[in-house]
Amino acid sequence: MPEEPTQAERFGKARSARSGVVQEDYVELIADLMAAHGEARATDIAKRMGVTHPTALKCVARLKREGLVTSRPYRGIFLTEAGQELAQRVRARHRLMVEFLIAIGVPEEAAEEDAEGMEHYASEATLAAFSRFLAGEPPRN
Repeated sequence: MPEEPTQAERFGKARSARSGVVQEDYVELIADLMAAHGEARATDIAKRMGVTHPTALKCVARLKREGLVTSRPYRGIFLTEAGQELAQRVRARHRLMVEFLIAIGVPEEAAEEDAEGMEHYASEATLAAFSRFLAGEPPRN
C-alpha cells in the first residue's frame, strides 16, 4: 500500500488535472473556431461543447480572468498569446497521444476518442516516453 503522502499527492494531481480539462478543451475549441471563422462566438462555443449559452459564458469569463481570452462587445472571443500557447500545447499532446495509441495497435477512430481524455492526464514524463517510443529510442528506466 502506498504511503499516504504519496497517494495524497497523486490524488491531488488528478484533481488538479480534472480542473484544467474544461479550460483546455475550451481554449482548443476557441482556437479551432478562430482558425475557421476569425473569431469564436459564445453561441458557437456552447453548441460545439454541448452546453447552455450561460455555461459557455461562465467558462469564457473564467478564461478571461486567467488571461487566456479577450472579447469585445458585439464581436467574438479571441485567444490571448497565453491562450494560443496553451492551445498549441494541448494540440501537440493530443497528436502525440493519438500517434502513440495507433503505434501500439489502437484503431485510429478509437485512438482519437481515447486521446481526447487521456491527453489531459498524462504527465510530461509519460509524454516524453511516448515520444521516445515513437522515435524508436530504447526505454529509459
